[in-house]
Amino acid sequence: MLGTLVTFAAEAVEDEPSKVPFYILGSAAAVWAIVLFAVGMRSPAFPGSPAAQRGVIAVSALLVLGAMASAVLTA
Repeated sequence: MLGTLVTFAAEAVEDEPSKVPFYILGSAAAVWAIVLFAVGMRSPAFPGSPAAQRGVIAVSALLVLGAMASAVLTA
C-alpha cells in the first residue's frame, strides 16, 4: 500500500513542469524593484537621461513579462 502511494506521488511530480524559472524571474523582478526604489530615493534626478529611462523601462518590462510568461507556462 505505502509503496503504491509513493510510486503514484513520484509519477505525479514528474508530470508537473518545473516552476524554477518563475521563481528565478519573479525574484529577479522583486530585487530589481527594490534596487530601483533605493536608487530613486537617493537621487531625485534618477534616471539621468531619456536613454537611461528607456533602459530602465526595458529591463523592467522584460523581467515582468518573463515572470508572467514563466508563470503561465509552468501552471
